[in-house]
Amino acid sequence: MKPDIRSLSLKELEGLTESLGEKKFHAKQLFKWLHMRLAKDFDEMSDLSKAFRGKLKSETTLTVLKKVREQVSKSDGTRKYLWELADGNRIESVFMRYHHGNAVCISSQAGCAMGCTFCASAIGGLDRNLTAAEMLDQIYRIQSETGERVDNVTIMGTGEPLMNLENVCRFFELINHKDGLNISLRNITVSTCGIIPQMQKLSKLKLPMTLAVSLHAPNDEIRKKIMPVARRYPYGELLAACDEYFKETGRRISFEYALMSGVNDSEEAAAELAERIGHLHCHVNLININPVDETDFKKTSQEKADKFRKKLEKNRINVTIRRVLGQDIDGACGQLRRRFPLYESTS
Repeated sequence: MKPDIRSLSLKELEGLTESLGEKKFHAKQLFKWLHMRLAKDFDEMSDLSKAFRGKLKSETTLTVLKKVREQVSKSDGTRKYLWELADGNRIESVFMRYHHGNAVCISSQAGCAMGCTFCASAIGGLDRNLTAAEMLDQIYRIQSETGERVDNVTIMGTGEPLMNLENVCRFFELINHKDGLNISLRNITVSTCGIIPQMQKLSKLKLPMTLAVSLHAPNDEIRKKIMPVARRYPYGELLAACDEYFKETGRRISFEYALMSGVNDSEEAAAELAERIGHLHCHVNLININPVDETDFKKTSQEKADKFRKKLEKNRINVTIRRVLGQDIDGACGQLRRRFPLYESTS
């Protein structure tokens, strides 16, 4: 099987270059074409010899996502992209503008196996993990499409990133490389629904990115009803793993909490949540649940959301209500999915 050249580290590219009978220094030129200049084709690599480019075409593959559809929010300018992978799978990613810079939310798997009942990403199940190149190229194509620098990345699209940890860590290395986009790991957030063994593996790497844990409930009883993963990893053990993560990395946990009317949005739920997480170094991101056609969950009222926030603040919990972007194009949290309708290509 031919190597996916955009997934290779600089050291691996050096080995490949020498194996093809070329000078080692050409690997750095190649790396910059792949990760700084965001090349879509070997023929763009004008400072590499024609013979070398021919060898690369013959001996490797170059991941370039095909744009199937682009939607632009009328309310806030957020852009959602539907991409087709080489095997026909489709994934979504989102480009958002903030005052602190541009952010891209990318997918880490084609589909998702976690089965959270309020999330569109779980509909249709999981097909496979994405390669590092397929994660990177979501950012590369969006930066090329918009002509704007990407400053922040969230791995919060379809999929459970920690179930694809090897490729996610390779993604970190490549996106952070000085000869690539050089995006700081401190500007990267990785979301998980709470896969404790993988959280522990990640914590040992002591990387400075942010870990966002999808909590969405104040206790096991509620969490098990909406998140199947809670049946395997109990609430108390999950919080202990979050505490361990902070001790290993020095990075506070970000808890994602989607407010669902009549499910987890009461003042009693807020008080219980504050009691359970009050000892942790954490931040709570409250998200008013975004609509998904296949589910019956309803948004909480703004009044209840404010009361929930104030209850946490009174208990000295750092909390914000997340600004909703891209909801009118199904580009907000919990709305990205694995899609199969044959939209006409707009690439």
